[in-house]
Amino acid sequence: MKNFKHLVSLLILSAFVVMVACSDDDNNGSDQSGIAGVWLSEGTNVAPLLNTIFAAAGGVDSIYATFATSDTSGNTGTYSVRQVNGNSSVVSYSGTYTETKSIVDNIYAITINQSIPSVTENGGIFEIYNANPDSMKYEVVLLTGTSNVAPTPAGGFGSTNAGAFGVLNVQRYIRLSE
Repeated sequence: MKNFKHLVSLLILSAFVVMVACSDDDNNGSDQSGIAGVWLSEGTNVAPLLNTIFAAAGGVDSIYATFATSDTSGNTGTYSVRQVNGNSSVVSYSGTYTETKSIVDNIYAITINQSIPSVTENGGIFEIYNANPDSMKYEVVLLTGTSNVAPTPAGGFGSTNAGAFGVLNVQRYIRLSE
């Protein structure tokens, strides 16, 4: 009976060790990769350039962005954005995206093919920061019908149009959910 109790104790201890070893780590499921999830940018996190562009609408109050992967690689998917302006008007955007991990730090290149409210191509970069909640630095520029040059991982944040805008086109998001 004593050996049986030791065996049961050992099994319970082993099960506990396995549960602890297999539990989630402290990064809330984030491995600092990929843009998939629901994100919010508001207040001073909104890129100053957007407030200038939408000045007639009272600037931009907040931006809710949802990115969903549509393939097993997690590199492509669909997105929808709800932009709430200072005057309470709302602009909705949607389309598809492709992300590519660069060799520069944890920066990804992203191509956004917008289908609503108009068909456009946008390009840029983003980087996810493991925090609680996760945060993201994001810089994207409209390419269709412009002479804009997208920021690159090598150029870093603030590299839109070879740095002409500085950090005016850089915004920050916090992750609301994955």
